[in-house]
This record gives sequence, C-alpha cells and structure tokens, in this order.
Amino acid sequence: MTTPVHLPVHPAAHRPGVDDPDWTAMSRVLVVRPDNVGDVIMTVPALRALRAAAPQAHLDLLASPAGAAAAPLVAEVDDVVVASVSWQRLPAAATAEEEADPDADLVATLAARDYDAAVILTSFSQSPWPAALLCRRAGIGIRIGTSKEFGGDALTHWVPAPPDGGHQVDRGLAVLAAVGVPSQGVDLALTVPAADRPVPAGRYVVVAPGASCPSRRWSPERFATAGRGIAGRGWTVVVTGTAKEADLVARAAAGVPDAVTLVGELDLAGLADLVAGADAVVVNNSGGAHLADAVGTPVVELFAGTEEVGQYAPRTVPAEVLTRPTSCAPCRQLVCPFDHECLDIAPERVVDAVVRVARPGT
Repeated sequence: MTTPVHLPVHPAAHRPGVDDPDWTAMSRVLVVRPDNVGDVIMTVPALRALRAAAPQAHLDLLASPAGAAAAPLVAEVDDVVVASVSWQRLPAAATAEEEADPDADLVATLAARDYDAAVILTSFSQSPWPAALLCRRAGIGIRIGTSKEFGGDALTHWVPAPPDGGHQVDRGLAVLAAVGVPSQGVDLALTVPAADRPVPAGRYVVVAPGASCPSRRWSPERFATAGRGIAGRGWTVVVTGTAKEADLVARAAAGVPDAVTLVGELDLAGLADLVAGADAVVVNNSGGAHLADAVGTPVVELFAGTEEVGQYAPRTVPAEVLTRPTSCAPCRQLVCPFDHECLDIAPERVVDAVVRVARPGT
C-alpha cells in the first residue's frame, strides 16, 4: 500500500486554530467581492457564516456598481461600499487622473470606516493581493484571503488556495473555515421585500436572454424558438432584460404567443419577485441563474464554455445545465472567436428540460 505524502505547508500560510482572529471582539468587518450580481449572491453563505461568528459586528460589503444591486436583498449585510476597483477594470479603462492612484478615494473611504478585518473573496482565477494592499493602506489590521502564490504580508492570514474546480460557494466557506468561521449551510437565500410589481397571473416561465458578455449568450432566435415550445406546453412566457438588452428581449420574444416582455422595468428586487413566482426560468450563465437558485425557482441554464460548470452551477433547486464540451473551454473570453459550439443546443432540449424541472401544476 502506498503511503500518502503530506506536502509541507508554506511557512507563511495561516495555521488554522492557532492564529485565528477573535471574531467575537470585532466591531466592523468588511467583505470584499467587487464582481457581478451572481458573484455577490454566491457570497451569501460566507456572509451568513460571518454573521454567526461575529453577531455583534457591523458587516459591510465592498461591491462593484453591478454587484451592489444584490446587497439590499442580503439580510446579513449592514451596508455596502460601492466602487469600480482598479484591479477589476480592463487595461486603459482609467482616466489620466485616476492612473496616478486609481483607488485613492476608496482607501480614504475604508480608512474612515475603521474596519477591524477584511475578508477578500475571489474566484480561482482572481488574485487577492491588490485588494489586500488596498486594505493595508486603509489601516485594516486583519486581512484574509486565498491564493496559490505567496504575496508577502499584504495578507495577515494567507490561506493556501482550495482546488480550482470547487464551487464558488464552497471556496468562500473554505477560506472562512480556515480562520475559525464554521459554515452555516451552503444554500443561497435572499430577502425579497414585498411591493407592487408586475407579476403575471397564472403559471409562467421567465426567459432572460441577457448575460454580462456576448460569449455567454445563447442565440436570441433560439430563445424565441424555445419560448414558442414552452408556450405550447401551456405556460405564459415572460421575457425580461435591462434597458440595454431591449433588442435581445425583442428577438427572444419574437413569435412567442402571448409573450409578456419586461424591458428595463424591474430592479433586482422586482426581478427576484418575478422569478420567485415562476414555475421555472431559462437563462444563460448569468446572475439570473443564481437569483433563481436563491429564491427557490427551478432553472434551465444555457452554460457557455467560458467557465467550468462545477464552479457555478445551481445546487439547491431542480436544475438542468445545458452545454456542449469543446476543446477551447474554459476560455474566459468576452466574445467567442469561433462559432459558439459550446452553446449549440437545440431549442427542443430546452423545452424538454423545462418540462422536467418546472414546479408541478396545481
């Protein structure tokens, strides 16, 4: 029998149970996740764990303008700091004035809030070190994050990276577990405030053809074909998107009998309410999939080869993730340089998937 080999731990790595922070002594904690809406929603289990570990602390979220939309729906968050951080921008996106010190204003904002600790949550392809350096400049004494590479003392608690293929929820919880914060469950959960919103009567399926970049979008014409099939099974089809997605929505609703279109009419709370009442949603790999997961609605997801399915797939609701394996995946491209073979999914497969996962009729 082969004897297992235990590799030595890097001498700078945090030692769980030995140097853990005292969470019960903290008054202000910052969680850093300046990504899209879906990434913030997947941060909810980590925020829940932190809230349980430090119930007395004021818990803030540093989020991008897009991701900040989810913060009002997360019960564990007390406040949100909204920023377009330099390490998440594409090259040449900053103005000449910003180039000198692009995050100076953010450093001042964080310093004024006097945080005891910052927890930096990242995907496997992101580095915590820019955020760690910023938090150190802001005087935050405890700085926690994970990465494969060692980056010096910018992190006071450096957690060696968990496996790349793990789900984003599990990744965040693994980082916290390493610093003495036990999990309080992996399920996503959002608080949707009651309001007068345009939710259709009767049974319906929500179709959301948008995504953060073209490489993640299934053809709107195929969405329309699938929509016609879904309508033929007795559901009202509600096609929704932002004002910028008006063309996508129009094309995805074309020819769908009695389709309801909602373009730019819903904030994230309104969309959550709409999705919560649906029998199912049909979405790309986008925030809509995580939103549905968080409000308990079954999901049919068209998953492009930009990412790995296991890192992002819905796990707490009935779901079918439709994709085609390709040699170029995961590519992480904004625009597909080929023919989008990873999303060459027949609309009939989508209709059949909706029938399988949808809530049963009453």
